[in-house]
Amino acid sequence: MCALQSQNLLTKQLATLFPQDFIWGTATAAYQVEGAIHEDGRGPSIWDTFSATPGKTFQGDTGEIADDHYHRVADDVALMSRLGLDAYRFSISWSRIYPQGQGEMNEQGLAFYERLVDTLLEHNIKPFVTLYHWDLPQALEDKGGWTNRETAYAFADYAETVARRLGDRVAGWITLNEPWCAAYLGYGNGVHAPGVKDRQSAIQAAHHLLLAHGLAVPRVRAASKPGTQVGITLNFQPLYPADDRAETLRDLAIADEFSNRWFADPLFLGRYPEHYFEHMALHAPTVQEHDMEIISTPIDLLGVNCYSRSVIRGLPEVPLADATAHVVPVPSACYTEMAWEVYPNAIRDLLLRLHNDYHPQQLYVTENGAAFKDEWDGGDAVHDPRRVAFYQGYIAASAEALQAGVPLKGYFAWSLMDNFEWAEGYSKRFGMIYVDYQSQRRILKDSALWYAELLAAFHSQA
Repeated sequence: MCALQSQNLLTKQLATLFPQDFIWGTATAAYQVEGAIHEDGRGPSIWDTFSATPGKTFQGDTGEIADDHYHRVADDVALMSRLGLDAYRFSISWSRIYPQGQGEMNEQGLAFYERLVDTLLEHNIKPFVTLYHWDLPQALEDKGGWTNRETAYAFADYAETVARRLGDRVAGWITLNEPWCAAYLGYGNGVHAPGVKDRQSAIQAAHHLLLAHGLAVPRVRAASKPGTQVGITLNFQPLYPADDRAETLRDLAIADEFSNRWFADPLFLGRYPEHYFEHMALHAPTVQEHDMEIISTPIDLLGVNCYSRSVIRGLPEVPLADATAHVVPVPSACYTEMAWEVYPNAIRDLLLRLHNDYHPQQLYVTENGAAFKDEWDGGDAVHDPRRVAFYQGYIAASAEALQAGVPLKGYFAWSLMDNFEWAEGYSKRFGMIYVDYQSQRRILKDSALWYAELLAAFHSQA
């Protein structure tokens, strides 16, 4: 285990690096925290099916109970208020609203999110809502899921339904969270729901996810109060060359297409990367007239999820973009429990690159955090110094990007609390708040106390 070194900036100094309209928050996702999967008319999602399938998740863990957030909203929002959060980013369970993915709407499902939004506002916390965080209704997957173009239209209908109910109170909308993961991990290598292993299907699923986003943006915007921000969140993997050999630079460019440009180019440039599908040794997706125009509908914000970086070394032969043989370990580097290198400058470099290459109106860090082995002794504290150092480093690096001219408007730590970490089950803890899954007790970790100190220092400047 390596020891992470904290930045030499004092917390109060760090707080002064951000403008007074900067938004500080934390984030979660519905299936990871809510539980109550059989209650109040909710229909099954692909993650209910996937996690209930033997061998798909760590020790067969499921989101059936998770953090029981569905029943503990009031207490959890009170903890957010205690931390001094400006905003909370959460996702909507599509199958709570439309148990079959479309058709008859479930009023009880919408009522839950209405209560959550109202409770947040009572505590002066801005709701930022993600409409899709990977939990597709199983009924739509039975019809082909994201490989079926009709799913994109069903999503736009669902998105408008939610926006009509909550749009007068929501500060920001994220249509999709990390569609790269939904497409490739879900349909390409099958390590996430729905567990399809067909790389060509991933290409078509990706196109339909992008289409769903483009169809939803104007409908969500029209149903929301004036000035509400609408955008999308993408996951990015900053890439660095291990050397300056020609094959390394070649493989770095191919890996960049796969990890970063596959979704960013269509959204901002209205086209897929040239030669991308050739490099993937796959066919281009079926694209209908006007699809790319719809996909590149202007957005108000780009959400950026960044955790780590990868260092790439070229291979003698031309590899496929997803070949793990490119990525080389960094000697003496610190790694999280997810085997992700801790490299704060990655987020600075990424934000600068996105600003220079794509010119989004506004950028938000919508996820950033780290999983470490947290130990609780049954008392009132959980010490996580490595996570504190992680946040100090990445937030300071984000400030450097902001000071270099990046229109960075907010930062959401991942995550508010420990939760169901998809295929990793409950084996990985990202939370600022420790959750004892047996008792559902919440304990503030040192990282939560540090974040609260940062936010208090920030707000005291007003």
